[in-house]
Amino acid sequence: MRLAIRPFTIELKEPFALASGSRTTTPAVLAELHHAGLVGYGEVALPPYLGWTQAAVCRALERVAWPDDANPLNLDALLEAAAGAMGDLPPALAALDIALHDLFGKIIGQPLYALWGLDLARRPPTSLTVSLGAPETIRRKVAQATEYEVIKLKLGGPTDRALVAAAREATDRPLSVDANQGWRDREAALDFIGWLAERNVLFVEQPFPASRADDHAWLTERSPLPIIGDEAIRGLADIVAARGVYHGVNVKLAKCGGLRVAYRMLITARALGLKVLLGCMTETSCAVSAAAHLSPLADWADLDGAALIANDPFAGARLIAGRLTPQPAPGIGVQPKALV
Repeated sequence: MRLAIRPFTIELKEPFALASGSRTTTPAVLAELHHAGLVGYGEVALPPYLGWTQAAVCRALERVAWPDDANPLNLDALLEAAAGAMGDLPPALAALDIALHDLFGKIIGQPLYALWGLDLARRPPTSLTVSLGAPETIRRKVAQATEYEVIKLKLGGPTDRALVAAAREATDRPLSVDANQGWRDREAALDFIGWLAERNVLFVEQPFPASRADDHAWLTERSPLPIIGDEAIRGLADIVAARGVYHGVNVKLAKCGGLRVAYRMLITARALGLKVLLGCMTETSCAVSAAAHLSPLADWADLDGAALIANDPFAGARLIAGRLTPQPAPGIGVQPKALV
């Protein structure tokens, strides 16, 4: 197998603003695994708040070296060897893991959801994220998002009520809200969530900074809406630690190390009675399509990353009846647009 990697800069259609700042691009790393005339495609997007750099991910992937007779179907052995070479760097593992799973599916001749025995009829609607902005901007974006059954609002500032009210003026569809660690006062948060519960809001993501587990546990015990951990949830150990702190967790391939780990996190969360949101970064159709294969295991999906970018180099999963739907092709079901 031959691994090819390249840095890629994702360009956003509009500035993406949240409680911690705004950006117009997202650094990413694309990976290709070549074997016997087949190519497995992988990707990881690296928003700055995660603290992982494009250069570090590329250097880690360059350290991966498998023997010439390595079996591309032996995913556990390949990923274990790669992790040993790369060190503890989940995003690098995520890019490689997605490419390996894509190659695996192509060798077997089946899409990943079929290999996992998952029923696409169970995939939940995916939300469209509307980032922080003026109320008139929120109204415009929400009104334009007619293909989506659920709208996700980025909150975390002093205008939160006005932004939710603006969204409600534009639609009666369900909302979810993501504070991105922007709230500070737990009594004020509980009062606001009570107000949200009267306005068809499904759940609240990461109200307080991830380090404030006690405040999240206090809020979770009292909240009329599910409280979902996001920035606090990276790997499998965080799923176990989330019980009693959150009602549910947001699982993202880039944070945890790819499809292999994400599958285990989803199964573990369900076993512990936690709700599951399957999320994404602002990323291309490569990583979003890969995640879509796992969506039948989730309660909610937020797989809109590719819809927010202007320079998607891949064609992959499509939005059908509000649900992100993988192509019925082997592997993750993506192709570079140059080959489509």
